[in-house]
Amino acid sequence: MEGQELPYVLIDCIGGMHGVYEDHVGFLQKHFHLITMKEYLENKTLLSKKIRAIYMWYHKPVVNKELLQSLPNLRIVASSGVGIDHLDLNLLSSFGVKVSNTPFIVSTDTADLGMALMLASSRRLVEGYEMAVSPDTEYFPADWLGAEVSGATLGIVGMGTIGYKVAERAKAFEMKILYHNRSQRKKEEESAVGAVYCKKIDDLLQQSDFVLLAVNLTPQTHKLIGKRELELMKPAATLINISRGLVVDQDALVEALQNKVIKAAALDVTYPEPLPRDHPLLKLKNVIITPHIGSATKKTRRIMMEEMTESIQAGIAGLPIPHEVLP
Repeated sequence: MEGQELPYVLIDCIGGMHGVYEDHVGFLQKHFHLITMKEYLENKTLLSKKIRAIYMWYHKPVVNKELLQSLPNLRIVASSGVGIDHLDLNLLSSFGVKVSNTPFIVSTDTADLGMALMLASSRRLVEGYEMAVSPDTEYFPADWLGAEVSGATLGIVGMGTIGYKVAERAKAFEMKILYHNRSQRKKEEESAVGAVYCKKIDDLLQQSDFVLLAVNLTPQTHKLIGKRELELMKPAATLINISRGLVVDQDALVEALQNKVIKAAALDVTYPEPLPRDHPLLKLKNVIITPHIGSATKKTRRIMMEEMTESIQAGIAGLPIPHEVLP
């Protein structure tokens, strides 16, 4: 409102690795008085009671008990993206602080990346590029072959919004689609993409040529795919992870790839991120790793920022919060 002071919102920083995008700052400053963590720590006495919201981008700033205790008038933490495993919802609730995320806008881009990883891995695009541009290449070997995607069996673990969008794309490749989920989708939703429900994940793993992970990270999905599950997969199968790194037992995955228990892996997520530069996953030819870019398009990140703005405004005003995350 004109003449009224803008609400104070805590951010990590502007620019850099984890900061608010510089081209988002102008929009945000029309609605909020942005306070960086550096500014806050230097002026705690003045600012602690003024902060009404935290704008969390790339999981920063870190919200812990100490920070919550220092912000008596905090009303909401708006977190970018879908996953909220970096937040202690019960702790936040105990301080009367609401939480929001941006779950639906990221789904399309993340599903697109899932398909891109499957195609790149199956057709060995990274290896092919390296061969094509190498100064040592004198000819292209005729027996350099990839694997078919069209007509293959795709097993989707986690048939939420992202998983279902992957299934829609896979249908266009005439893939046979299996899925495992906490609950079965409606029959008409299954029919629309030709998906078959597997109540037991073991059945999906044993039958799939590609296994794609699209689950949230929870205590139940932590290291959901381990040594036993990898050994259930076909020797010619590929594992694709677009969820969270900790959904997979990474040591077991390295061993499975080295010993040809499975053929390949395509990962947008690992733990930690980035991996140490001497990590064995980085040395394997049958692995593609991307830097957690599932939702990384300019349009989507802009909409995420706008949705977070709406959630903060609602939280401060005591109105229903779009995409509120409950403990």
